[in-house]
Amino acid sequence: MALTPGVVTHDCGTLVLSGVPSENPMALVRAAAWQNKVRRLGLQVPFFVVHDLGLLLARGAEQGMPDAEQPIGARSALLARAEVDLPTQELCQHYAACLAEVAQAEVVQHAAAWRLGDDLVAVILAKVLRGLVARWPERNAAAVREELPSDPRAYANLDLAAAWTMHDRSGALSFLRVVVANRLHLLTSIELIDLDTLKVLGMLGADEQGSFMDVADLLAVFGSSDANDVVNFSLDLLPSVLETKRASGVQTFSVDGYASVERKGHIDQLILSEMAFDDEVFWQKFAENELLYYGRDKSREDLKRLHYIVVDASASMRGARTVFARGLALTLLKKLTLLGERVQFRFFDSRLHELMKVQGDALQAPYLLSFRSERGRNYSKVFEQLAVDLQRVRREEGGGITLYIITHGQAHVPLEAIEALKRSAYLYGVFILPSHEVTLEYLPLLDQHHVIDEATLSSRTQRQRRALEIVDDVGRRAEGARA
Repeated sequence: MALTPGVVTHDCGTLVLSGVPSENPMALVRAAAWQNKVRRLGLQVPFFVVHDLGLLLARGAEQGMPDAEQPIGARSALLARAEVDLPTQELCQHYAACLAEVAQAEVVQHAAAWRLGDDLVAVILAKVLRGLVARWPERNAAAVREELPSDPRAYANLDLAAAWTMHDRSGALSFLRVVVANRLHLLTSIELIDLDTLKVLGMLGADEQGSFMDVADLLAVFGSSDANDVVNFSLDLLPSVLETKRASGVQTFSVDGYASVERKGHIDQLILSEMAFDDEVFWQKFAENELLYYGRDKSREDLKRLHYIVVDASASMRGARTVFARGLALTLLKKLTLLGERVQFRFFDSRLHELMKVQGDALQAPYLLSFRSERGRNYSKVFEQLAVDLQRVRREEGGGITLYIITHGQAHVPLEAIEALKRSAYLYGVFILPSHEVTLEYLPLLDQHHVIDEATLSSRTQRQRRALEIVDDVGRRAEGARA
């Protein structure tokens, strides 16, 4: 295959130095996605390192680890064809031995079983490689390059030896020396990745079509001690929730029922008399949208209920309150989506923040774990806006709405705002760690509420039991409404 200089040949040419084999073009496509995301996070590193470490995380040690006895293996012929000198070949042997050690790390051993998404793999690579880049003398000279393509045909029949000789490789060789010289730093950086956080993120899934902000949220999760506390609490709750079975839908409207005659429809619903026209007349009517179709009865039962979760993120919710609130919210999101319900959530402090709509199995867990508010609190403004938003949703979409308010015992909301919310939704309150007995005047207006006291939060067993009681109660209510 004839090669022309470009971003593919420049990056893939460095794979001559690789210690993890990848003969499948689809493996290169996935590695290219990691490289693009790592670059967006501000790290310009040679492709071969991203490729090798990423495949170890994605495929696991058994499939990705190079042979310890012959670290180079089949790559020796490739090094010879690329005319790599002996000192560099010896450096490649040390690098492959380093990869064999990385493959034995606990994170790598577990990562493949959790089926990490590309965003998550890229964030781990960015955290692991950031320290090495800081020790790389040529980091400032590394050019900012175009993104690698996602088309497998761009990597098929690629001659790596020819691609190696087409560009200056001093930067790649320099970074290879840094990796080998800082082997312990690389191993330590990998061991510092929190396994619990990785497990929860892998368990909850991720949106593969996410934006750059989703990647930034993931990066923030691994750097936040508060997020780690929420993750640990979530791990106490999620295993029981994951056993939830999605309810099967039963169709009760007539399959053959017709409601009207329409100008638009599927070919299967075309009125048979329309087929009696001559071909020219038929196609003329088709072009001018004059054909007649049967309109079927519409199932109103397809309209799912909306579960709307709002979580207090103001400064008064820091510490144990935040851990319980976000862990509970994350578990509720998973429970309700497994039941097939429609779920939305948002944070609030002195204002309502961005509305997050749960799509399939992607729960926006990084956003929920990493969100941090720097504002005050204004319950009057927030709940007045919330009442207006719920009225709009009920008017435009119909169906029942359940509003879950997760806050603390001193959330003084005007009575008028709660009355406006009650006209649109079933109100479910959770009040966490009140400083004294909850005496809020709007409490009787709530359809249901729970109070989490200090004694409950101070005990791991009691905290877990109380949270699961709330989750089970919400699940039973959702299933009962469906029945």
